[in-house]
Amino acid sequence: MAPALLVSEPQTNAEQEWQKDKLQSGDFKEAFQQGASTTDYEVELKGTGRFAPAKYPHYLPYWDATIKYPPLEPFEHTEHGLDADPSFSNLLSGGQFKDLTGNIGAEVTGIQLSKLSNAGKDELARFVAEKKVVAFRAQDFADLPIQEALDFAEYYGPSHIHPASGAPKGFPGVHLVHRSASDTTVYDFFQERTNSVTWHSDVSYEIQPPGTTFLYVLDGPLAGGDTLFANLAVAYQRLSPAFRERLHGLQAVHSGHEQAEAALARGSIVRRAPVSNVHPLVRTHPITGEKALYVNPQFTRRIVGFKKEESDYLLKFLYDHIALGADFHARVKWEPGTVVVWDNRVTSHTAILDWKDGYRRHLARLTPRAEKPYETPFEGAK
Repeated sequence: MAPALLVSEPQTNAEQEWQKDKLQSGDFKEAFQQGASTTDYEVELKGTGRFAPAKYPHYLPYWDATIKYPPLEPFEHTEHGLDADPSFSNLLSGGQFKDLTGNIGAEVTGIQLSKLSNAGKDELARFVAEKKVVAFRAQDFADLPIQEALDFAEYYGPSHIHPASGAPKGFPGVHLVHRSASDTTVYDFFQERTNSVTWHSDVSYEIQPPGTTFLYVLDGPLAGGDTLFANLAVAYQRLSPAFRERLHGLQAVHSGHEQAEAALARGSIVRRAPVSNVHPLVRTHPITGEKALYVNPQFTRRIVGFKKEESDYLLKFLYDHIALGADFHARVKWEPGTVVVWDNRVTSHTAILDWKDGYRRHLARLTPRAEKPYETPFEGAK
């Protein structure tokens, strides 16, 4: 007897599945699908029986679809770290630091960033360029007037206005990472994804992406919500000389279109028309002269001059190389008063979505733009 033909009833609607995929376009992946619809202002302002009100309500994100921003204008970047004292006498005077790992990261205590002189700020840029990411503890950034914090960051370059971010009212240059207390959309996210890892260098699709970057915690879960960083200079050096030489001269398209499409698909806003730009796969740091890989799966789309299959093959190798390089990663733990400063030109990072109990996670990012990425000639087996 021939086997009976089994006909399964569809468990879901294909159009619904297609609509869900619009929120995660191609390699672009959003672990934090923020927007006005996912921000519970009642809970944030008044709290609940379980959760206190937001500690910094003036930092709550707002989205105004009526405000649009023009394209970013090019500017001449001043790299203050070039003028810095390499002994860091102004930055670290009275403070202490320890390395987080052998290849990336440091933790500093005993100094106050907001009190630094210009000489200290110059040294900060150099120190962060060398360490790649630095966690400064017991800082007062969150308690400063927002404009004062912005002014500090803008010593390093003009603030980036994120095209799809929520921002505190009146301060579009502050990018907010926020999930309301009692928000359990993490459950929905893990219905569609096996992990929350989203390696990226911030807004690499801009013509002049950020350099020295600041992120400070306003409120967070009791445990979890750490941030993982990768040293892309060590990732580059780990490759064989012949492979490094092949990468030199290659350029890739970085795109912000997928991020904008995902924002619109979830009912959020786009404050500035999305852009794409071409950057070298290997960029040179203006302070240290180090070369670093400059690709990431969130925003890098195609190697110029390669056929799609060729481009996908090489980019996947580089993405996997960065993601699997635990020996050039550092995991930064957040605690009240922490300001994390990293050099976005030579690092990649990912948030870790591992707290499921509804605790609020609220951080503010200050994102000064820097030079247009460039590369210098290949240097053999150095």
